[in-house]
Amino acid sequence: MERQARGGGPITIGAFSAKTVEDKTEDVTEQVSAPQLRRRLGRADLRAVPEARRALRELLGQWGRTARSDVAELLTSELVTNAIVHTDHDAVLTATVGPRGLRVEVRDFVARRPRLRVPVADDGTNGRGLFLVQSLADAWGVRAHGVGKAVWFELQAEAA
Repeated sequence: MERQARGGGPITIGAFSAKTVEDKTEDVTEQVSAPQLRRRLGRADLRAVPEARRALRELLGQWGRTARSDVAELLTSELVTNAIVHTDHDAVLTATVGPRGLRVEVRDFVARRPRLRVPVADDGTNGRGLFLVQSLADAWGVRAHGVGKAVWFELQAEAA
């Protein structure tokens, strides 16, 4: 199914939910001169998770939009954790704020797409990251790039 994006071009709605969008646009984070956070995440470096949350909190504080910073931090830590745990490569975190809101993207170098799993009570705590992203983000998706993919989410400015 296709819908019109805010910019006028068609976007493909994914099978996960109406909020899941296949993003085939150019990398917006490299074209915008908005406040931005960019961090390289080392392979298997779990210290990157709290560091990413702290850096995002500082970025949102400078932007003056802290109402949903707890949601932004949670979703960012989920994307960072997925990239670190499910790939055997470095990744890159980019967070950009602007008039329309916050966009966080984690690029990795593995083409395998993430699977959205509905959590089951006796599964422990694994497998819930993308379900949280789907539930709490205003939009999210996966975009293929060169030798890997970028998993991203957005929170609208009115709510961020």
